[in-house]
Amino acid sequence: MSAAAEEEPKTADEPADEEHADDEGRYGEPGRPLNRRSPFLFGFLFGLGVLLAYALFLGVRNAASILVLIFIALFLAIGLNPAVDRLRRWGMRRGFAVAIVALSVVGLLVGGLIALIPPLVTQTTELINNAPEVIESLQRSETVNDLVQRYDIATKVQSAINAGTVGNAVGGVVGGARLLFGTVFNILTVLVLTIYFMAAFERIKEAGYSLVPGSRRERVRLLSDEILTKVGAYMVGALAIAILAGVSTFALALALGLAFPFALAVVVAVCDLIPQIGATLGAVVVSLVGLASSVSDGIVCIIFFIVYQQIENYLIYPNVMRRSVKVSDVAALVAALVGVGLFGVIGALVAIPMVAAIQLIMREVLVPSQQDR
Repeated sequence: MSAAAEEEPKTADEPADEEHADDEGRYGEPGRPLNRRSPFLFGFLFGLGVLLAYALFLGVRNAASILVLIFIALFLAIGLNPAVDRLRRWGMRRGFAVAIVALSVVGLLVGGLIALIPPLVTQTTELINNAPEVIESLQRSETVNDLVQRYDIATKVQSAINAGTVGNAVGGVVGGARLLFGTVFNILTVLVLTIYFMAAFERIKEAGYSLVPGSRRERVRLLSDEILTKVGAYMVGALAIAILAGVSTFALALALGLAFPFALAVVVAVCDLIPQIGATLGAVVVSLVGLASSVSDGIVCIIFFIVYQQIENYLIYPNVMRRSVKVSDVAALVAALVGVGLFGVIGALVAIPMVAAIQLIMREVLVPSQQDR
């Protein structure tokens, strides 16, 4: 057999391989890999990492207000989702259930505004109309006159009035309008985002669970569902505390004979849902109405709310959260104080559910892992 016959036929891939080899050689031989220990490479990568971290920081800082609104909307969606699930168990489609819950929330907000505006405008008008008589009665008081002369209050007030130029007044009007429209925009944004999050809640959960490794997905799902349930229970507990504050205010208004007792109760209940400042805001509104009625009624309102807020903060709130979220009295109180101190309103909003989640993770994950060692 000849040598030519012994040669194997070339396959169709061989010309392509030769052509590819020619292409590689056309641009020269590849050099050695970069030395990862090179000071130049290390400094370049370190500087690039610092720049990326700083850019991320700037992005988060500039979008902080929007991120806060998204966080609040997501938290509200988690808290309202149990109501949607309850309606779905009654045979209702998720879209209709979300619509009913959203309309209920909107109705609560509109009812609070309707209840707030009429008594506030009426009582403020009466207070302005009665201002000359109040000032005249204060001028007859020897104690007040002595304080005015001792601290030179009249001169300070006159200086403040003279400093109030037209430009400052216009700036105050523009600032007030900006604050009003900004508040309305934030409320509408949170409301719309909450509705979207409630409608896509199951899809968001499944997307998050799909990022977890399959071997741990079921356990993560069970723990996460329990945490979400505690957030819903927290919302129910906060609503119960708000209703109790409204009922107490209604009883106080009836006892003192204040105008619009039901409206004042609704105002206090709605304001009590706002962490940190809500209870104080409701107390100020009712106290102003009491002062417009009479000085004694105003003093009684102030004393009542000072005492009631202490009872609510240190007795009612911890006990309700212990029963609904299964958090101890001390943990609920400490979490609320620390959350307010660290993150303000947002910290007060998530403090109790966060403590419940930490307790669950410690009991189900950390403690068993320590016992296995």
